[in-house]
Amino acid sequence: MRLGVLLPEGTADVPLDTAELAATTGYDAIWAGELWGADAFVQLTTVAHRLGDAVSDVALGTAIANVYSRSPAALAAAATTLDSVHDGPVRLGVGPSTPKAIEDLHGASYDRPVRRTHEAAELVHRFTAGEGRVDYDGELFETADFPALDADVPVYTAALGPAARRMTGRVADGWIPHNVPFERLDESFETVAETAREAGRDPSAIDTAPYVPAAVGDDAEAAYEAVRGHLAYYVGSGEGYRKAVATAFPDAADTVAERWRGGDRDGAREAISEGMVDALGVAGTPESARERLREILALDAVDEAILVPSMRADELREGTIRELAPEKL
Repeated sequence: MRLGVLLPEGTADVPLDTAELAATTGYDAIWAGELWGADAFVQLTTVAHRLGDAVSDVALGTAIANVYSRSPAALAAAATTLDSVHDGPVRLGVGPSTPKAIEDLHGASYDRPVRRTHEAAELVHRFTAGEGRVDYDGELFETADFPALDADVPVYTAALGPAARRMTGRVADGWIPHNVPFERLDESFETVAETAREAGRDPSAIDTAPYVPAAVGDDAEAAYEAVRGHLAYYVGSGEGYRKAVATAFPDAADTVAERWRGGDRDGAREAISEGMVDALGVAGTPESARERLREILALDAVDEAILVPSMRADELREGTIRELAPEKL
């Protein structure tokens, strides 16, 4: 079982205290997201530089860097730079993000997200292959006659729908599902596996590393409420997330999305039942949360879980990381 942790985001301050806590309590990986307010690669490079030996055996990865705000060449260069300063493994998690983030923040057209992620992953592989010169003639990107960089950087793709999962099977080293009910991961991965086999690839070589929203505390209801907030935000903000949740909770997913998009954020959170929280995250008292996390890690489809601690309060986040640490499982 492998367990990683996602750093808090939304501020330019590098959360070195969180990264150090994760490294010293046995987590296998430290991941950094990137929406707005901080650069994931700068944060992870700072973690590698400032914490040094404390994280030398810990994987560092992006979960996720979007494929619109940087070209595949820029993604490859950033990942290679991180690889050069970190002694441990480096993983590049990429994905299309959401129309809201790409169009309203980056001012780009949310055009052909699956194809763009496909070509970005394919080009990063070629750009980091360590030998030869890269020529590529894709539907969205063309490159000509540039030398490959040398870095061992597996590419993980954030993929929800069937087309995106097929893309993962063709070109990715890992899959980062989010809001896919855990008990349906095996079924969802089969699309990845079938496509990988068709492409002459070994499906068992593709890691599955789902997001696991988590909150742990003595007040179980407060912990559940924290995870409800996470789930409501994603179901309300992205159609792909709504569809993923709807595979198990169709009516509730629609209700959450309608309320969130209509401005009723409290109502959206209230529409998320305790059963939905258990199917999509981990919440409760320390022992009950650890038991649920053990069940998730034991699923055949799961190679590594990416713990996403509640971002609502520093105390709750720190307690969640401590109580769900590998050394306590």
